[in-house]
Amino acid sequence: MDLEDHVVRYAEHDGASIAWSAVGQGPPLVVGGWWSSHLEFDWRNARFRRFTEALAHHRTVIRYDRPGTGASDRDHAPTRSLEEELATLETLVDKAALGRISLFGASSGAGVASLYAARHPDRVERLVLYGAYARGVDVAPPAAREAMLSVIDRHWGLGSHVLADLFLPDATADERTEFVEIQRHSASREVAFASLRAVYDSDSTGHLGDVLAPTLVLHRRDDRAIPFALGKDVAGRVRNARFVALEGHDHFPWRGDTDAVVRETLAFLGAPVEAAPAQRAGGTAHLTEREREVLRLVAQGQTDAQIAAHFVLSAHTVHRHIANIRTKLGVPSRTAAAAWALRNGVI
Repeated sequence: MDLEDHVVRYAEHDGASIAWSAVGQGPPLVVGGWWSSHLEFDWRNARFRRFTEALAHHRTVIRYDRPGTGASDRDHAPTRSLEEELATLETLVDKAALGRISLFGASSGAGVASLYAARHPDRVERLVLYGAYARGVDVAPPAAREAMLSVIDRHWGLGSHVLADLFLPDATADERTEFVEIQRHSASREVAFASLRAVYDSDSTGHLGDVLAPTLVLHRRDDRAIPFALGKDVAGRVRNARFVALEGHDHFPWRGDTDAVVRETLAFLGAPVEAAPAQRAGGTAHLTEREREVLRLVAQGQTDAQIAAHFVLSAHTVHRHIANIRTKLGVPSRTAAAAWALRNGVI
């Protein structure tokens, strides 16, 4: 399937429609189980799409929205337990006729991914857990959990902004606005509250020891949302687990050093490890002509103000151009973008 293809399909489960999509080529890799998601709006996010496409060059990436969220049946009550989450995933795998699969369970999605692996050892080839935790109560102190639930319950708009502070520590104003909009489109206030409550109530300690599939556990050392120690704890509970510590503080795998997440994941899954598509030599065709010119000046060491004067633009516009360039190249900083330009002959 061409990476540009993004068709939302539906599978019926317990009277509700589960929205799912598949992009890429190769053996199936199911990615999902987020507490809140939206197939269409997530796909429009440049960072998220680049992360998914990097995996999809070697695997058929299947994503889905949980009942009550995203493009799935919004009139259906949200799932409130790991058992309900499991039933949704089982239906998706069966109705999509996926056969043997690998699973990428990130954050709250790690619970259902590991439970599926424990219950269906014959169906799971490999399991990747990223930013995972075994017990939701360990994610934050009781007062912090109740405060987060309270702000979402009383004012979902404000709650989505609070989540942006937690999940996007280095985001631009535009990225924060986009995140807030995606959250609001993904779930209603009632569903967001119930879903986060389910996250805090979840407990995977009873099944992690039953996972037989080879498992890779990835966790960033300074993850601001899920403490590093919780990832190490998960790895210690899975008998065939290998733990890899990653640098950075971003919780979402599509932010920060995304390439490290993709590289470790694909290597573990047995796919060829190579430079991400955006980082191959000469790969500037995805940049606009203006972005290539801005990148050339960045690599020459010019400041935003100097670049703005060169093009007769505002410094804010130049800053936005550079943010877009970094997103497309998948690099974490202005310095890294300049280094990429030097390596690839942009100047």
